[in-house]
Amino acid sequence: MSQRLERVAGEVRAILGEVLARDEIKDPRVRGAGLITVTHVRVSGDLRHARAMFTVHDADAAALERVRQGLDHASGYFRQAIARRLRMKVAPAVKFEVDHVFEQAERVEKLLREEAEAHPSPAPAGNDDEGGDDE
Repeated sequence: MSQRLERVAGEVRAILGEVLARDEIKDPRVRGAGLITVTHVRVSGDLRHARAMFTVHDADAAALERVRQGLDHASGYFRQAIARRLRMKVAPAVKFEVDHVFEQAERVEKLLREEAEAHPSPAPAGNDDEGGDDE
């Protein structure tokens, strides 16, 4: 991704986060959801489309889907906010997707813990302090 696209994506992410933090979205699917975090934004090469990945802490799949629908419903508002703050010729239309990266990381950690409990590694040899006094 070019530096310009990365910079625009970062700015869009910051704007989306600011709009959400200020509780500007009145849709009840969004407003009552809890802490919504925009984790990543990808912008198309022509800057006309943006895909925003988000997560809601402590939300189940059904709640995440409701929030996604609410965010998509407010995409026009987000586009206006982006246009006002970035002053671009064309502001990207934003589509939202649930980011499952935290759930995946949690599953991997759980599997690693279970594996470690099932097969504990032996203590390293030769690191005992019982051998004598070196002073």
